[in-house]
Amino acid sequence: MVIKTIEKLRETLATARRENKTIGFVPTMGFLHEGHLSLIRKANEENDLVVVSIFVNPTQFGPNEDFETYPRNIEQDTTLANEAGADIIFNPSATEIYPIGSSSWVNVEGDITSVLCGASRPTHFQGVTTVVNILFNIVKPHRAYFGQKDAQQAAVLTKMVQDLHIDLELVVCSIVREADGLALSSRNTYLSSEERKQALILNQSLLKANEAYKKGETDTKTLTKLIKDTINTMPLATIDYVSIYSYPALQEIEKIETPAIIAVAVKFGKTRLIDNILLENSK
Repeated sequence: MVIKTIEKLRETLATARRENKTIGFVPTMGFLHEGHLSLIRKANEENDLVVVSIFVNPTQFGPNEDFETYPRNIEQDTTLANEAGADIIFNPSATEIYPIGSSSWVNVEGDITSVLCGASRPTHFQGVTTVVNILFNIVKPHRAYFGQKDAQQAAVLTKMVQDLHIDLELVVCSIVREADGLALSSRNTYLSSEERKQALILNQSLLKANEAYKKGETDTKTLTKLIKDTINTMPLATIDYVSIYSYPALQEIEKIETPAIIAVAVKFGKTRLIDNILLENSK
């Protein structure tokens, strides 16, 4: 079932609640891939009813980013989501989510939003937290599902849920990768064959750093240099950032104490890809 309006969705979900059904929610921007589908399947396993939103959110794109060209295919998305276990596809217009005159924002402040993608995309997380809060208010799910690939987003939204006392369980699921290690992303479709081949260096560099960490290297500058040197062996790679922070607080550290995250953002041609790895205790 595809629903376009908030009114219709609320009416449908009210019926489900009267029947004491649990509601799982998977927010997406569409162009679904196996990463999204794994979240939908997880939601289907744990809830009576699954809502998947497909909404390319304009407020999380900065100037000169790819909002207009972001891949969209609602027919394909509907088929894939249904096959994975979605009961309702919520596909609203921008004016449905942001009525004319809307001027309210949800901001999570501090290190958690000012580093990594927050540093290079300063308005991004304001757009993410605002739209997700709106969607939570509309759907009122028991559980909401997000992927670890967007690790900063997952940390920010977890903090938002805690700080605002939003009554739901936020579930973060592991990164889904292609067989060759490339983290799944809707933006992978932008890559040329050579760019995609070179993009494999992201996961390879993270694994190399993790191996060094397991062998006892805890100095963040040393590990950062190892990753940068590895990525720079690929001529098409342009590094946005390679960073190591505590997780989920995302505070600067000189020596790694778990939990910690290594996060990278790299452009291949015009396509900006992110990846990360959570570090386990080396002791």
